Amino acid sequence: MTDQTGYFSANRANWNDRAVVHARSEMYALERFHADPAHLSDVVRFDRQALGDLTGERAVHLQCHIGSDTLSLARLGANVCGVDQSEASLAVARELFVATETEGAFFEANVYDARDVLTGTFDLVYSGVGALNWLPSISRWATTVASLLRPGGRLFLREGHPMLWALGDTTDGSLVVEYPYFETADPLVFDEEETYTGPGKVLTHTRTYEWNHGLAEIVTAVMQVGLTLETLVEHDGCEWQALPHMTLEGTQYKLPPEQRALVPLMYTLTAKKNAA
Repeated sequence: MTDQTGYFSANRANWNDRAVVHARSEMYALERFHADPAHLSDVVRFDRQALGDLTGERAVHLQCHIGSDTLSLARLGANVCGVDQSEASLAVARELFVATETEGAFFEANVYDARDVLTGTFDLVYSGVGALNWLPSISRWATTVASLLRPGGRLFLREGHPMLWALGDTTDGSLVVEYPYFETADPLVFDEEETYTGPGKVLTHTRTYEWNHGLAEIVTAVMQVGLTLETLVEHDGCEWQALPHMTLEGTQYKLPPEQRALVPLMYTLTAKKNAA
């Protein structure tokens, strides 16, 4: 497999498999959205203070997966739409919105093609956890973001830190750099039968292709497309058990106390598009 179209196709097949598993998982807990009209996903609950008041904002959620974070943005007052290349994920998202009587629209497209399927510009482009690692070019992603924002509109990104993506699993709980920190032309190739929600149904399409992007590469890409960086905050926790020896504290998985100051696990980046 030598072209990016092939990589995207393989990843899409994998995420179609994952959508079915995730929709039934305890991690996503979609039934809580049905039971409680005020319920928010753990991801958006963490982001809420930094997001601020979304009332009336036109927001697009890139790589929205099954729509739990997208629905949470709507519950904070945004007029939302979501974009994802996985048709199975979008089917779950649309069902979730209908079942909770929430207004929203979903579009099937590779994130790089989001401009082609969306109309107008947005007050907010939101990108959440575990999205950028599926993209080969961070500069192309930033160009897409800029094309979607109105002048004065803002990007909100919270993502796994490139230092976290560079770490490998170890049997003794040590922190070992195993994968590239910087963006590379060739992807990392993984073949895993289960998804991150825990042991359960074996996936049919197990091979995936991923890329890391250094923090400076991400910041530079955002600035080069006419956005002004407003905040950049690094975090010591994440929403999933990224390394086997992490433990859950509240809604965040963290390293042992003696390792907690050694590496960041996630970051939040906000930026505003410059006036024309």
